[in-house]
Amino acid sequence: MFYRFLSWLPLPVLYVLAWPGYLLLYYVAGYRKAVVRQNLSAAFPDKSAREITYLAKKFYLQLAQVALEILKTRRMNARDILQRVKVVNPELVREYSRNFREPVIMLSIHQGNWEWMLHGVKLALDIPIDPVYKPLHNKTLDALVYEIRSQFGSRPIPMASAPRDILRHRQEFRLLVLVADQAPIAGERSYWTPFLNREAAFYLGGESIARFAGYPVLFSRCSRRSTGHYEVEFSEVARPPYEQEGHQIIDRYVALAEEAIRSEPESWLWSNRRWKRQPPPGTPAESAP
Repeated sequence: MFYRFLSWLPLPVLYVLAWPGYLLLYYVAGYRKAVVRQNLSAAFPDKSAREITYLAKKFYLQLAQVALEILKTRRMNARDILQRVKVVNPELVREYSRNFREPVIMLSIHQGNWEWMLHGVKLALDIPIDPVYKPLHNKTLDALVYEIRSQFGSRPIPMASAPRDILRHRQEFRLLVLVADQAPIAGERSYWTPFLNREAAFYLGGESIARFAGYPVLFSRCSRRSTGHYEVEFSEVARPPYEQEGHQIIDRYVALAEEAIRSEPESWLWSNRRWKRQPPPGTPAESAP
């Protein structure tokens, strides 16, 4: 298939191809262009229309580049990943690996190259990493993403299977990775809180797991330092014992996510229909299933 052919091409060639990809996405197809502009305008109300357009174009170019980088992963080895992804403070995770014999939850966002981040952390720290993911509707694309995520020894876990898997391996040290900035669908239990100047729903899964099992929680931030080169930095979100009331874990995660996005806005996934749902009337906190 065509994506398999692309994975054989050198990265410099792929970055050249990203330019016509960007032109196609932005000018021809107009891929979710209204969604991107609306999201950027709401997040940055002080920016002019020209500044929003500039940010949108930078986003589309990076989106094309990251998509090709992810395809290229199929033909990359461990040395290639380690040359392009640097972990800034691995000692924070190593502290947990020495002091805890149970899993650590790592929350992240769709910023930088989130697939390379997973591999870079796995290879640099040489610890088990299991990403929890929501399967894609497109079976071919879902199989490709699964193949890429498991390439260097990670074990992707479908979201529906996560509770059973966590119980089965609850005493084994590993990083449970959740890219937690996606919106829950209607009917799923969710927590509503301000996010980039608008009310947004967040999954309760990561917080619920942390409380139930007593796992500590970290945030991982993937920053782009130059084309094809990234840095990953960890921050502590929370560690047990936890209060049973409130949503301190999600609130801290949202604060760290906003800080990361505002510092490098062109690298976040603005095409996500993050605010397509409206909060239930009179429900500022948790919506019922």
